[in-house]
Amino acid sequence: MKKVFIIGGAGNVGRSLAQQLARAGHQALAMYRHPEQEAALKLLGATPVRGDLQSLDEQALADLIAGSDVLVFSAGAGGKGGKEMTNAIDGHGLEIAVAAALKAGVSRFLLVSAFPEAGRGKAAPSDTFENYMAVKKQADVHLAASPLDWVILRPGTLTNDAGNGRINAGLAIPYGSVPREDVAATLAALIETPAVSRKIIEVTEGNTPALQAVQALA
Repeated sequence: MKKVFIIGGAGNVGRSLAQQLARAGHQALAMYRHPEQEAALKLLGATPVRGDLQSLDEQALADLIAGSDVLVFSAGAGGKGGKEMTNAIDGHGLEIAVAAALKAGVSRFLLVSAFPEAGRGKAAPSDTFENYMAVKKQADVHLAASPLDWVILRPGTLTNDAGNGRINAGLAIPYGSVPREDVAATLAALIETPAVSRKIIEVTEGNTPALQAVQALA
């Protein structure tokens, strides 16, 4: 059994990951902000942990994640709150999480990032979206420069379709969409496959079982 701490545990990907990990016999600690989210997380089999990424400093976050085997960062502003919120959560929040992981001795760090082609080919992306992509890239750079045992996962366009646990994953693949449930399945497979380390992986929907696809990258 592994102890997995999920920053963004109340989000769509985080909830699905917590449920999949609990079913597999792991302990999923899901960080949440709002009191009404606690009961739903418990129903999924997660251990809810109250915390606000915007107010926690690195020591406070380190105290929460201490003893975990893996830290998953799936938090994101989701386009809400404009540039300031994106900078605070996707940018500074990631930096705080990296510092906290180092302080707590949690070396395995999985980051949900963004596919480089996201939003391209559409009419004039907004300044907010361009800022989002820039912040995501800088977060990738920050994590990749750390001494942590990191993996950066770049999913294609996220959908709420039911997942089937089958993906296309690689260091560079054609752009496409992917259900959030299958992003969670890919994260679960990475937790089961520690040999995949210090790699940037792109993922879309596909035909290969997630664990098999991830193991092929080891």
